[in-house]
Amino acid sequence: MSAVAAGGRSVLDNLTGRFRAGVVTTGELVKLAVESIQWGFSDIVARRFSWSEFLLQCWFMTRVSLLPTILVAIPFGVITSVQIGAAANQIGAQSFIGAVNGIGVLRQGAPLVTSLMIAGAVGSAVCADLGARTVREEIDALKVMGISPIQRLVAPRILAALLVSVLLTVIVAMTAMTTAFVIVVGGGQISSGTYLDSFVGLAQPGDLVLAELKGLIFGFVAIIVCAHKGLSARGGPKAVADAVNQAVVLSVILLAVINVGLTQAYVMLFPGGA
Repeated sequence: MSAVAAGGRSVLDNLTGRFRAGVVTTGELVKLAVESIQWGFSDIVARRFSWSEFLLQCWFMTRVSLLPTILVAIPFGVITSVQIGAAANQIGAQSFIGAVNGIGVLRQGAPLVTSLMIAGAVGSAVCADLGARTVREEIDALKVMGISPIQRLVAPRILAALLVSVLLTVIVAMTAMTTAFVIVVGGGQISSGTYLDSFVGLAQPGDLVLAELKGLIFGFVAIIVCAHKGLSARGGPKAVADAVNQAVVLSVILLAVINVGLTQAYVMLFPGGA
């Protein structure tokens, strides 16, 4: 009994420790997000924002994420068109394939693909960069010189990630929708006019707004998580690798939860557009 009790106590202590660590991490993420927004806003107003760093990060994020995003969006469009087309044929609703494809891609597909690319490609690169700077004590050197690493490094990356996320969402949506159009119409399931009419008739501007809003939030959350893990890296190269792994996993989990919450909120606030 004593061994069982000791084992149960150990498990309880482990769960308690993980819960406390999660609460601490959440607080640190919120603090980093608030400070980043404050620094970014104040620097832009005071005209001392590092636009050169912002443009450099925009180019870097676009370079590492654009091609993978397109390569993921194409098979995504193929899969959605094939699955939706098969289901529509079974129930005799071929005329609505265009609407279901387009709205599904806008509301769910494009933001999700963007979130995975931001977390996996962009976020991991940002985390590795900041982690390497941390273990080389460059971050400590900035603090010694009285320069905030959040102001100098994090805020420009967040603004760049917001812009790139919005653009990537549009690229994913157009690529997936065009691919689905080619597969469905080229396969002779329905005519191009029927496909476009169904999409135009049922799609709403709110669908695009929702997709872009998700893209903004996903980009912000992913970069905050990855920046936090990078700045928290301690040790050598292994610490940086561990930080990147933790950042990607945590980002994907948070983005999935946030996506569910945003989708449910949209359905509740705009039931007619669901």
